Formats: sequence, C-alpha cells, structure tokens
Amino acid sequence: MENKKIAKIFLEISQYLQMERISFKSRAYRRAGIYLETTSIDLRKIYEENGLKGIINLPTIGDSIAKKIEEYFLTGQVHYHQKLKKKIPVNLDQLINIEGIGPKTIQYLYQKLSVKNITDLEKMAKGKKIRSLPGFGEKREKNILESIKMFKRRKGRFLLGEALSLAQEMIDQLSFLSEVRKINLAGSIRRMKETIGDIDILAVATDPMKVMDYFTTLPEVEKIWGKGETKSSIRLKSGFDVDLRIVEKQSYGAALQYFTGSKEHNIALRRIAIQKGLKLNEYGVYRGNQRMAGQTEKELYQALKMDCPPPEVRTNNGEIEMVQKRKFPCLIKDGDLQGDLHCHTKWSDGTVSIEEMVIAAKKSGLHYLAITDHAVDLRVANGLNEERLKKQMRVIDKLNKNTSGIKILKGIEANIRKDGSLDISDKLLAELDIVVAGIHSNYHLSRSVMTQRLVRAMNNPNVHIIAHPSGRIIQKRKECDLNWDLLYEAAKKTKTILEINSQPKRLDLKDNYIRSAKEKGVRMVINTDAHCPNHFAWKKLGIGQARRGWAEKKDILNSRSWEVIQKYLK
Repeated sequence: MENKKIAKIFLEISQYLQMERISFKSRAYRRAGIYLETTSIDLRKIYEENGLKGIINLPTIGDSIAKKIEEYFLTGQVHYHQKLKKKIPVNLDQLINIEGIGPKTIQYLYQKLSVKNITDLEKMAKGKKIRSLPGFGEKREKNILESIKMFKRRKGRFLLGEALSLAQEMIDQLSFLSEVRKINLAGSIRRMKETIGDIDILAVATDPMKVMDYFTTLPEVEKIWGKGETKSSIRLKSGFDVDLRIVEKQSYGAALQYFTGSKEHNIALRRIAIQKGLKLNEYGVYRGNQRMAGQTEKELYQALKMDCPPPEVRTNNGEIEMVQKRKFPCLIKDGDLQGDLHCHTKWSDGTVSIEEMVIAAKKSGLHYLAITDHAVDLRVANGLNEERLKKQMRVIDKLNKNTSGIKILKGIEANIRKDGSLDISDKLLAELDIVVAGIHSNYHLSRSVMTQRLVRAMNNPNVHIIAHPSGRIIQKRKECDLNWDLLYEAAKKTKTILEINSQPKRLDLKDNYIRSAKEKGVRMVINTDAHCPNHFAWKKLGIGQARRGWAEKKDILNSRSWEVIQKYLK
C-alpha cells in the first residue's frame, strides 16, 4: 500500500511538471511512479534495512527521488508535492481520468475558467464555456461531457488488473493456514472480466471461525461489513470489498460454479437441469433428495451431460451448446506465449534500459522480445526520430551478439496519422524486424474515415501489427467508430496482425472482437505493451482476454517461435 501511495505522489509530481513544461524531470518522476506502482519490493523494508542507499540502488530511483521517499517515510508526505499542489489546486485524480484532459489542459482550464474538479468541468461544459476557448470547439466539449458520464458510471467498478494481483495475494495468505483445505477465486474476477465490482473467495476449511478471524484481521482491512461462520465481508484500504465464503467439501464444486457465474450462464444451466428432471443449486445436482454431484465443477457438468467450460467463457453465448457436443476448443493458456512483440524502454516513455527489459522478459519465460519504442510524432512520450531509431538499432545489434537465450528484435510503434500514413519513412521501416502501428490521436473521426485510416496503414507493406485496434481506454474513452467487417477483411488480405493489448486499462481487442477475428481467420498476438519490467506479468490479463474471446493457441501468432512468425510476416 505504501508503494502505491508513493507512486501516486510521483505520478502527480510528473503531471504538475508537465504543466510547467519541465519535460525531463517530468519523465524521471513518471518512470519512478510506474516502477513503484507495479513492483513487489517492500520499499519501507528496504529503507529500514539499508537506509537511503538501499532506495538509491533501485531501478529508476535517483538521489533526489530517493530523498523524497525517505521524506515520506519520516513525515508522511513530500513537501515538493505539496508545494506543487498549492500552486495549482486541482483534483488531478478526477480530471486526468477524463478523455482529452491532460496536465497542460488541466492547467489551462484552471487559469481560464477556474476548473478545479470534475464538477467544475461539467458545469463549464454544460454552460458551453469550453467550446469558445482556442483549440477546443463544440465537438471536443461534447466528448468531454461523454467522458464525464463514463467516469460517473464507473463508480464502484475496478479494473481487473488492479484487483487480480491483490486477490491472489489474499488467496496466498489464506492458503498459508493449515485449516484451509481448498480455496479459489470466484465471481467476475475468476471469469477475467475487464472490470469487477468486488472480490469473491470460496474455501473449504476444517475450522471456519479461525479462518474468518484471520481474514477479518488482515493488515489491509479497513472495515468489517459482516462476520460469520459461512460468510464474512470486509473493505480493504485500497477500496475493494472482499467476500469470503466457506462451504462443505461435498458442495465445493457446486458453490464454485454458482458463485463464478455468470448469471446468464447459471440460469441456462438450471433450465437444462429441470429438463433432465434434476435440481441444480449452489449445493449440488440432485435427483429428488439424492445428491448426484457437487464436490467438483467437472462432476457437476458431467451430471448434466456436458464438458466443463472454462470460467472465462461462461456467458451463455454459445459455450453451453459447444460443451454439450463435447466440441469446445482448447483455449490458449498461461505458458503458451513464446515472445512479446510490443514493449517500451527509456528511449521513449519506458522506465528502464533495453538490457533491463530483456532480462525481465527472459525471466518471465519469453524467447524473443521486440523493442518498439514510440516514434517521433508522439512527443509527449519522447518519441524517436529516424536518427535516434537508427542509433537504437545499432545498440540492439550489439546486444544480440552478447545476449543468450533470448532474441532481441528491432522494432518501432509508429503513429498512424489522420490520413493513414506513418511518422517513419518506409525505407527505414523496411529495415526493422517488426513494425507495430497504432492510433494515438484523432479518435473521434467518422466511421468511414477512421476505418479507411486503419485500412491504409494495413496496406503499408511494412506494417505487421495494429496496436490496441479499437483505441478504447476502459472507463475513460470509448472505442473508435469502426467498420469491423472491413477491418477483418483488410487484415486477412494484407496479412496484418491484430493486437490483444494486455494493459489493464486497454485489454484491446475486446472479447467479442477477438471471437469475430478468430472466425474470420485473422491472426492475432498477445502483447504486454510493457513500460517497465513488472509489466510482463500483464501477459496473464491478455491471455484471459483471449480466452474470453475463445482464442486457441493457433490463433495467437506469438505462441509460435520467431522463425515461424518470420515466415508469416508480409
């Protein structure tokens, strides 16, 4: 929790420095914030054991930032952060989550219209005060209002990526108890839904009250909503609500199935049970008063004459019919990915060097890694011009001579401009191993213009992958208006690969688009879009998203060796 609080302070300092146009310092604080947000290292423990020197030795942490971490441990705040907040007293937490509102825009709206928070922003937009400002206009004002609506709707919903690691930590803590015999996540988090309301945990225990006592007194607990022998509910300091249910061993499978859901899937199952003269509930499958199954999910589904579907696909969207026929596909799984074709280093907006990213990728089990830093048009991300890209290519060539066990690929994440052209010359793109192209601006063009923009990029013989194709940011920006049938057709015709981006805020492609792409024969890749070493753990989120879209190993190109991929590329 302290790591995340310090990370938040540094990310806010970075945003305030962007307002003041101090780019170099802003990037340094952003890198430190991203690292601390995702690292599993206990900062306070390192400080207590090794002092300031231990903090300075961490990646992305220089002397100045290390001293501010020490200041936080000693005083509970960072004076430099407080000074910047007083200078521009705005609610960054709210405003930065509105599409089209970056740090410089926040400063401008504060200066011109005294906008301090989302309430002020909405009032000014509804009063048509924003459209008259230079660089805004009616359309942008309308998009701001739409994004505010999305922000309000997300109340009580959390990104899967924010919740999953925390939920797994709780499972690990509870598993340590000798009284816990079985334990698993349930609910939407087990189905790997992109946003969740709360965390559901199901367990079997020999001493339920002892487990509940432990659960309700964990250090992370802020409030106890209820406590009992079969169910307890808590609120964590991070804002998550967590329910722990303890059930009998003979009902564990039935309860796990029931509390995993989805509601629609469960209703369909109960109808099938009734048709067979059976009763299905959270305790098991019954014929009359006789329990036929319930100890495992597999035996429960078998009692209904079907295979057990993966949790991710339990949506009543065709999966039941497939498992009844025993024909459900074998989905891609953890460990299937051999490489990652999209990551960033401190050459652009990543946090560490190429070497450090390569070491982390190798530790995570990958056999090849594409370095795809941003290209020149994305100035906010310190994008590479052609001279810097050529220099990076030479560095990668040297590293490949001295690095074993993993292949480093020369790449770029080029920007797809408004007309579909790219911001790096075709001549230089042709020299790269892999070219990822993505949209990073002008998201609200008409369907025909936006579709043709992507189709033109696909028709470029040097473009291999379209990054985060729909352009959505979960809970912040709607997907672009696209003709997906035309895109699938163009992708297949040009052998262009669509990316499943594993970033928690993206998970783009959406599951329904993944399923359609699979049906159309379009190849995909699962990339982390990692900006620091810990982001390679996001593979799990991308794989979960791919499974929700029924993707098999054969559908995901980077489940194959680099040699196989080379043969497929344009």
